Amino acid sequence: MEGNIAVVQNVIIENRKKLNISGVKDVSSFDDETIMLDTALGKMTIKGEGLHIESFNNVTGDMCATGKVYAVVY
Repeated sequence: MEGNIAVVQNVIIENRKKLNISGVKDVSSFDDETIMLDTALGKMTIKGEGLHIESFNNVTGDMCATGKVYAVVY
């Protein structure tokens, strides 16, 4: 918890090919090998191959990406 507010963030990786993340504040940078995010719990980096952001809703903080996911780093 940050302060007195509960922060919820979910990271769901399906078959290392689809990534659903909640709690995303901003996409700082992206290309087909790296996606860098600012999330409710801090920085996050996704490494892979053929990465593509399918959707990002900056109001709800939900993001979906596809491609070969090799690593998720906090």
